[in-house]
Amino acid sequence: MNLLTVLALAPALLVARYLVTFFYTSYTSRSLFSIPGPFWARFSRLWYFHRVWKGHFEEDNIHLHEKYGPVVRVAPGQYSIHDRAALKTIYGTGTKFAKSAWYEGWKHPDPERFTLFPDRDIKRHGETRKRFSSLYSMSSLVHYEEFVDLCADVFFARLGEFAERDAMFNLGEWFQFYAFDVIGQITYGQRFGFLDQGLDIDGTIGAINHVLVYSTLIGIYHEWHPRLFGPLSRFTWSGAGGRAYIMRYVQEKIAQFSAKSKSDVEHGPLKTQTFLEKMILARDKDPEKVTDYHVFMMGQSNIFAGSDTTAISLSAIMYNLLHYPAVLKKLREEIDEFTAQGRCSDNVTFKESQDMPYFQAVMKEALRMHSATGLPFWRVVPRGGAEISGRFFPEGTVVGVNSWVFHYDESIFPDAKAFRPERWIEAENDPAQLKVMNEMYMPFGLGSRTCIGKHISILEMSKLIPRVLREFDFTLETQKWNTENFWFVKPTNFTVRVRRRNTKPKA
Repeated sequence: MNLLTVLALAPALLVARYLVTFFYTSYTSRSLFSIPGPFWARFSRLWYFHRVWKGHFEEDNIHLHEKYGPVVRVAPGQYSIHDRAALKTIYGTGTKFAKSAWYEGWKHPDPERFTLFPDRDIKRHGETRKRFSSLYSMSSLVHYEEFVDLCADVFFARLGEFAERDAMFNLGEWFQFYAFDVIGQITYGQRFGFLDQGLDIDGTIGAINHVLVYSTLIGIYHEWHPRLFGPLSRFTWSGAGGRAYIMRYVQEKIAQFSAKSKSDVEHGPLKTQTFLEKMILARDKDPEKVTDYHVFMMGQSNIFAGSDTTAISLSAIMYNLLHYPAVLKKLREEIDEFTAQGRCSDNVTFKESQDMPYFQAVMKEALRMHSATGLPFWRVVPRGGAEISGRFFPEGTVVGVNSWVFHYDESIFPDAKAFRPERWIEAENDPAQLKVMNEMYMPFGLGSRTCIGKHISILEMSKLIPRVLREFDFTLETQKWNTENFWFVKPTNFTVRVRRRNTKPKA
């Protein structure tokens, strides 16, 4: 058979493969044939791919459940779930529901090069997480406060410059500069320099954005990832190229740190150990338990996840406050009162922020309104199948819930489209209601796969927002922002002006 014959037959073979797969899936999942959903979602993944590619699937997902009910087909053998009881079944303690093949798009095709977020091996993930979870605990992170303060000082200097020039700027972008420099300071003991230079150094943030788009989309057609990753890695504009760039970037940082740490040891220990230093000390203590690859993997994970989630959450807090002046006024009064009482220092401490009840409610409500992740947390039904929302799902079926769907559920959060922090304070008088609200609150994921770095994000937000509101006033230049959802629901035009407050309280 010559090459021309093969090329001529290729389309027919692809169609035949699709038909075989479709009829096999239809036969094995015939008990699910009546599940509603968009017409074209019954036949291929293309409908879901197209809607995700449009960049607003968090909204699509809410509308799908409003139209079709608690279980919706989004592709053959793939279902979005909106059922409270399903959360424990799919994501509860000891669950056997592994991450779906969609997560393959988030890792290197080499199966030996696993990373924490997309790892589909439940046992290996559990062991890895247990090995390093103490590094991400809140008790460990409060020791990093001085690192956060160093970056916050530069951030406030830049805000002051914008205020003096009365310049418009993208606050969401600067929040990402801040979050990126903080994670650099915590991980490697030095800022990357985004705040200092006010730009995307070496295209690092752009590379991560390319990874988000590529991984989100290729994960839907995950079988193509091993074929496309290699060729696309040669192009800096591709997500595969972005991933390769970040890998080299982290390797260089680790090499620089290792060379520097040898010198530091001669001059005495650091005042506060960085994340990477703790990892290297753990590796040197027990190289079989903590390998060089673990050091690289966790350092890379910090970079990939450490800036976007925090920047989006900071933006969500400020965006909603600027749209609800009464809430902003009430929060400012709390901050000013704490400052006047000497309970809120110049560099707001994490502990001080935790003592502010209205601020805690504001932060929680903002992350309910705009969670960083905007796609379902896809999982695979384990061997033996599972009963979910009154239906039996055979093993291999893909199911998932989207935080946005639950966060806008009127039965859980009445008047869900309104930014009302008071709902969390009022619920403290109704333990049953508060329990339900907390169970349905998932801005950092669910169960054993909850974002390991969530405490870093909470630390950064807790220290920055009270200080920002105490020192500056902001004016929106764009009343309604635009967002795009490629796993993370990122604002693209959070444009503001800033000026210094004339009524800054004195402790």
